[in-house]
Amino acid sequence: MPTSDNDLKFMARALELAVLGRGQVEPNPQVGCVLVQHSKIVGEGWHQKFGSPHAEVEALSAAGEAARGSTAYVTLEPCCHQDKTGPCTQALIQAGVARVVAGCQDPNPQVAGKGLAELTAARIEVQEGVRREQAQQLIAPFAKLTTRGQPWVIAKWAMTLDGKLATRTGNSQWISGPASRAIVHRLRGEVDAILIGRGTAEADDPLLTARPPGPRVATRVVLDSTASLSLESRLVQTAAETPLLLAVSPDAPTARTDRLAKAGVEILQVEGATQVDRFKSLLAEMGRRHWTQVLVEGGSQLLGSLLDANAIDEVHVFIAPKLIGGNDALTAIAGQGIAEMANAINLTQVKMQLLETDIHIQARVSR
Repeated sequence: MPTSDNDLKFMARALELAVLGRGQVEPNPQVGCVLVQHSKIVGEGWHQKFGSPHAEVEALSAAGEAARGSTAYVTLEPCCHQDKTGPCTQALIQAGVARVVAGCQDPNPQVAGKGLAELTAARIEVQEGVRREQAQQLIAPFAKLTTRGQPWVIAKWAMTLDGKLATRTGNSQWISGPASRAIVHRLRGEVDAILIGRGTAEADDPLLTARPPGPRVATRVVLDSTASLSLESRLVQTAAETPLLLAVSPDAPTARTDRLAKAGVEILQVEGATQVDRFKSLLAEMGRRHWTQVLVEGGSQLLGSLLDANAIDEVHVFIAPKLIGGNDALTAIAGQGIAEMANAINLTQVKMQLLETDIHIQARVSR
């Protein structure tokens, strides 16, 4: 069936609505829905919070009797299983919707085409794939968690124009400006976890909290195989207010882990002979906890391990018009790295924004 201009227009509106749930609905996907009657919107809604009514139910409620005979534009295939809320397929059928246009199929095996089949069986006209690429991009973190059991990994760093994370003495505050840091705080308030390595914890003594607070309170995670994090660090000192998890190796000294546990730190043993292996184990545990997105804030060695493990899904890079040079100054990404340019990791969906004096680049890794 050909896609009309109206189909494209109303699906675009549904996608705009879906984004409003970011940070609120996880581990569920962001979904938007628009109900249209005679080329006019009669109801619209989005999934607003985990456990609350889904987008279709919100839109049906807004439309009332006007939903009968309407076309429903929904960014994701309507669910057909009982979870915290009832199946959206039945809500659409009972409301008398005549046509359902879905952005993309649900990757959840419990749905995965079954929702559209149920609507078709109820003699509702169904079309799937309108603005499919945008719809799939929207639910990419949900899709990764659902199909691979791992969270979406966002790598963030700020660097000078010559690619340095810090000076040769380790000083890095501040490379980027206030506008860049405001975006980082927004990201922190939308993810389930913020991950750094022990070196960054020691060098910067960060808090890793969102200021002002966002819709989510991220668990702060430090990859520290020997449990060497200082009890005097700001992370440990604030563990009672904001969750702190220390990922250690199985042979981390018990005396150290016990002291940190008594200070309110959650200790998690992760298997693996190398940092890359330990990071993979940690990702699997994050998936078991249904964490959908994790923000990795460095440093250089951890970002290198991410790259070597091919674990980065998205990047946010803040480039400041500054030069510091130095053979001993940290570059953004260490690790083993790529041997041949032909194998370089390509980025897609690249967005560039000028922030005061900094340049913000957001992109996703091409799979």
